[in-house]
Amino acid sequence: MKRVLNYVEEIDSSLEKERIKFKKIFSNLPEKIRNEDIILVINKKPYTWNAVFFEINNNTLIGIEMIKKLKDLDII
Repeated sequence: MKRVLNYVEEIDSSLEKERIKFKKIFSNLPEKIRNEDIILVINKKPYTWNAVFFEINNNTLIGIEMIKKLKDLDII
């Protein structure tokens, strides 16, 4: 379990720039877009801007995957 936590912490710190970029973009979106527009689909599950923000802000494993996906898609 400790190895997993260390791995997550390493990834987390390496993606800090992308996390900041996402939060800047998110803060400039209208509330309606945050709630309604789907930005990502991961494992056949759609995620709105608010859901992605929640996962990224709470440093979850899916949040890390989301940051990587957003970067690959040139959204951040």
